[in-house]
Amino acid sequence: MLQGKAILLGVSGGIAAYKSAELARLFVREGCSVQVIMTRAAKKFISPLTMHGLTGRPVFSSLFNDSYRTATAHIQLAREPDLVIVAPATANILGKIRAGIADDLLSTVLTAVELGKCPVILAPSMNTTMLENPAVKENIRVLEERGFFIADPGKGDLACGETGKGRMVEPFELLEMARKILIGGKDYQNVTVLISAGPTREALDPVRFITNHSSGKMGYALARAARERGANVILVSGPTALEPPAGVIFLPVVSAEEMYAVMLDRLQEADVVIKAAAVADYRPVEVSRQKIKKAGEMQLKLVRNPDILKEIAKKKTKQFLVGFAAETENLLENAARKMEEKNLDMIVANDLGEEGAGFQVDTNIVRLLYRGGVVEEVPLMTKLRLSHLILDRIKERWKFQDR
Repeated sequence: MLQGKAILLGVSGGIAAYKSAELARLFVREGCSVQVIMTRAAKKFISPLTMHGLTGRPVFSSLFNDSYRTATAHIQLAREPDLVIVAPATANILGKIRAGIADDLLSTVLTAVELGKCPVILAPSMNTTMLENPAVKENIRVLEERGFFIADPGKGDLACGETGKGRMVEPFELLEMARKILIGGKDYQNVTVLISAGPTREALDPVRFITNHSSGKMGYALARAARERGANVILVSGPTALEPPAGVIFLPVVSAEEMYAVMLDRLQEADVVIKAAAVADYRPVEVSRQKIKKAGEMQLKLVRNPDILKEIAKKKTKQFLVGFAAETENLLENAARKMEEKNLDMIVANDLGEEGAGFQVDTNIVRLLYRGGVVEEVPLMTKLRLSHLILDRIKERWKFQDR
């Protein structure tokens, strides 16, 4: 399936560099051409001769080499591959990529890679404490938001003798990830996915409003994942601080009534509808035209907002409908009831009390509920990875050929 693909394998200086030799071998066995770039530190862990023997190609490591036939070898190296993998990706190289530092061949080539044309997988590998360092976590988060694919490290015994998260994923897992990106990455071609994201704001006066803690990260991750897989994506978003993913139709709204109108207006275009927005259930009966002044106690009268998901379920025809349930108690019972009442094909349920789940974070822990009472437990993972899993499950249960 990968026959003829050009792979650029960057190896930085970590103990997991020995796994990169096996990764190179696997790609060569698949019929790929593999060009290796090693940092100076990487050569302390594994010999360039090993990588040369496995790939049949010279290993590059220096920005300045008289054997290069061009003074801009770093540009040529950045333009040739169909896919770039950095494995292992140390804290050092992650920081360089995030900051745009280009002080050796690998970091310079990575700076010259056009992400929109060539996907890049980063496979972090380091001690747990280093991985949990706020600066490293921030670097990984920012890189993922910019479009890099992150191969989330696993848990287990580490080279330092400790046990925890930080082990580089296994070579066969990286091969499967590469295969999915290069070959199976367009399985939603000609499919229109309508996604709602973020919170809504219900005005009290020109200054104040009622809202919730939703950051929009889950909905935006779903939009990005669907776009990466070739879908036509319509993203209807409440106010967030996020940049919409490239290539999507972006429709910003503020209130629940605005989101209701836009979602219903675009419904018939959609094949799949994913309602990830956290919509305010109520809005003030009256909105003051002037700022409300402090004057002792204040009573606020509210009225129900339209139930967007319920109305979509009533009007849907061909669409596969996915909802979200964020709960603080009785998670499965409440999610199952919501799924039944709103005629959903699938619901994503998460307990807001679980660490790493819910609003304002880049990860989630969920249960996926399907028709027929089937429940799938999904462990902690990034919201982008979860988005791809959700799209996988939709594809399994919604017959594309019946569209």
